[in-house]
Amino acid sequence: MADNTSESSPQLEKGWSGLKQHITENKINFGLWLTRCFTIIFTIGYIIPIFGNPFNIYYKILMNNAATSALRLHQRVPRVQITRQFLEMLLLEDSCHYLFYSLIFLYTAPATLVLTPVFLFALLHMASYSLALLDCLGQNSWWGARLAISLVEFQSRKILRLCALSEIIILPFTVFLVFTSRAGLLTPFIYYQFLKLRLSSQRNPYTRNVFYELRNGLSSVSKKPAVPDIVRRMIDGLLSLTQQMAPVRQ
Repeated sequence: MADNTSESSPQLEKGWSGLKQHITENKINFGLWLTRCFTIIFTIGYIIPIFGNPFNIYYKILMNNAATSALRLHQRVPRVQITRQFLEMLLLEDSCHYLFYSLIFLYTAPATLVLTPVFLFALLHMASYSLALLDCLGQNSWWGARLAISLVEFQSRKILRLCALSEIIILPFTVFLVFTSRAGLLTPFIYYQFLKLRLSSQRNPYTRNVFYELRNGLSSVSKKPAVPDIVRRMIDGLLSLTQQMAPVRQ
């Protein structure tokens, strides 16, 4: 008698052999995971100097982030073309933004605030892909690591908002770096262009949303009668400047 039941789909192999197979089939994703792991390790080593000179580690973090961004950019835009359309498409990619970010601060003095979005993005993406790697080992494997990952993912919205806030705060911070001779005169202007790219990001609206929230908050403060005129004029000038970066939503 013929078997009428449909053939079951082949089960993915679990365990270390399954993990090896997954890595072989997803080399770029695994490479991104490795670079993000190194970013996290180096950042911890920078804050708690256990791996050597923090000055050198700081620049290793930025170079590692640049490598992550370049690899991700290659994954998103594999074919390079010398056209205006390609350049416009390239500038829309978040990975291009953070490649630009790393290059900006490779030529300034170390500042912990600069590492905040780099570390948080690395943590968020590393946790997400770690879950896929653990699934290759088996659904019930490494429950402690799974718990830590779930905590990170549960706080993902707050992490992304903190990244966005740090991106915005770093703009006036670059001015402070210039006045303390820790950055070049052009650094704030170059970072201004980076922030404009982040505000136009199509994949990550958090920077844009936090930016509008800050603008609305400052606008409310400037309208209070108790605010001195000089402070009100400063706030209005700042709002006028930021409106050029991202027009007010109607």
